[in-house]
Amino acid sequence: MYAVIETGGKQYRVEKGTKLKVEKLPQEPGTTLEMVPILIKKEDGTVELGKGKVVAQVLSHGKHRKIIVFKFRAKKNYKRWKGHRQPYTEILIEDIKEE
Repeated sequence: MYAVIETGGKQYRVEKGTKLKVEKLPQEPGTTLEMVPILIKKEDGTVELGKGKVVAQVLSHGKHRKIIVFKFRAKKNYKRWKGHRQPYTEILIEDIKEE
């Protein structure tokens, strides 16, 4: 059984025991959160839309590796160098409950 959840404007296909890094969430590490899935596909092949819930535990917060943004215009003496590290929250999918 798997579910598709949406968080941070992105969709993720998750199963029980999946660890993933999503856009930063306001919950503290160690807390559990419940999300309403977009769809759940059961073992028998049937699909439920918008029913059930996905229970996840917040493991940690962090930042991804640095991405360098470099802008350059030839022959114009224009260079801009900027780095960015996107914050994330690592979660563990504990259970997928169907209604």
